[in-house]
Amino acid sequence: MNRTHSLESRQRGLSMVGFLFVAVVLVAVAMLAMKVVPAYIEYFSVKKILATMGQESDLRSKSNKDIRDDFARRADVGYVTVVKPDDIAIDRHSGVPVISTDYTFRTRLVGNVSLVIDFSASSDPSTAAPNVE
Repeated sequence: MNRTHSLESRQRGLSMVGFLFVAVVLVAVAMLAMKVVPAYIEYFSVKKILATMGQESDLRSKSNKDIRDDFARRADVGYVTVVKPDDIAIDRHSGVPVISTDYTFRTRLVGNVSLVIDFSASSDPSTAAPNVE
């Protein structure tokens, strides 16, 4: 009799309610990750395209249309769908063209609740990302 009492006091583990709570939290985190990760993958693709374009030696001689066409070609190869060639800004005030874009990624989470992420990328490596407020 004393032996079964000592076994019961040493049993450990999750209860069914605890297991369900952990499962719901893990499913919610997985759903959020499935929505956020593709947005960041696409952002890093846009950032890489702009950085590569900014390092080209013939960038000064290209017209704005040529730069946009070059971006469109690279975006097709990199599976970039959020940023269109018309969404990029080309600044020629400092001699070397600086190509940049600011865009918003929006996706529906649940019902009428959406996730909105603002991204900013530039061909100028010294451009710092804006502070998040």
